[in-house]
Amino acid sequence: MANEFRNRTLTGVGTSAATLYATPDGKTSIVLELDLANTTSNVVEASVELLDYSVHPSTGWRYIVKNAPVPAGGTLQVVAGQKIVLEERSGGTGDAIRITSSAATSIDVVAAVLEDVNP
Repeated sequence: MANEFRNRTLTGVGTSAATLYATPDGKTSIVLELDLANTTSNVVEASVELLDYSVHPSTGWRYIVKNAPVPAGGTLQVVAGQKIVLEERSGGTGDAIRITSSAATSIDVVAAVLEDVNP
């Protein structure tokens, strides 16, 4: 199957972790860009975590950015130029990305993902 470019979005992310992307069954994906937009009039802190399923299926979460300030009405580019590879593991479970914020319904997220990059 050919490589497929996908947009993944979330709106109103708050203090509970929201999953942005989970690697589909049998696929390897590359995150090309990941932006967080603060939709409030106050500075908020945002965290982005990667689940490295090869480390452990439930405790393999690792921070890409932790408690990073996002200006009021501003944007934080978490992935811009570099790439993050996400792999599917056995049984359709694999790597994932989740987002949290220090304030309720305060962050919108846009990501560009290249999916199905297996040779």
